[in-house]
Amino acid sequence: MKNGKPFILISNDDGYKAKGINYLVETIRDMADILVCAPDGGRSGYACAFTAGTPLTLTKRSKEKGVEVWSCSGTPVDSVKLALDELCRNRYPQMVIGGINHGDNASVNTHYSGTMGVTLEGCMKYIPSVAFSLCSHDPDADFTPLQPYIRKIVRKVLDDGLPKGVCLNVNFPVAEKFKGVKVCRMAPGTWYDETERHHHARGYDYWWMVGKYRNDDPEAEDTDNWALTHGYVAITPTKIDVTSYEMIEQMKDWDL
Repeated sequence: MKNGKPFILISNDDGYKAKGINYLVETIRDMADILVCAPDGGRSGYACAFTAGTPLTLTKRSKEKGVEVWSCSGTPVDSVKLALDELCRNRYPQMVIGGINHGDNASVNTHYSGTMGVTLEGCMKYIPSVAFSLCSHDPDADFTPLQPYIRKIVRKVLDDGLPKGVCLNVNFPVAEKFKGVKVCRMAPGTWYDETERHHHARGYDYWWMVGKYRNDDPEAEDTDNWALTHGYVAITPTKIDVTSYEMIEQMKDWDL
């Protein structure tokens, strides 16, 4: 894949067969050479986890003009690490994209998301990186309304890059047409009632991880939750550096 086009690495947490990642490839395949390296099955909620205790495998799934697809037996971050070390030795990507995710990755979901794990990993390697997510868990979701926005964002990032240590978390509401785009902050939110107990016939209890989400600042109009609830595409610039610089100043007065 060397024809003068940009080179983009794509991964996700829904697996290489998911409709979202395949729609993403079709949306931008004329804009760049594409390498897909994604988990061999669903890995939602894996965040930035990587595999340290077991060996990993890579499997080539397909290769055609401008698009090569591999699957990885590990996590989304494993997929990016393996792709960069093993599949990109002769050509380093100008951009890393996570998605399109089947499900909302706004607010505190950012911290759990394997799609954001992909994007943060790329960002930590100083590659301009973007995550795309649709607020629908339907495996056959309609991604058509996302197409022009994805192309504009990818083109902008390819042309201008992103600041070092900053990636973009892009979430789309479920709608046939969006009201526009809001560049916004991450809403503060809380997951609660997160476990569901059941009793097995063999005499022991077991639990499902479930949960309900609450927006803890529902009136604020500058958050990703507000934008999505009101029909806007939400773009949240996200930083790798999680240092609380304000707290550094306060802690200078601590008697330690």
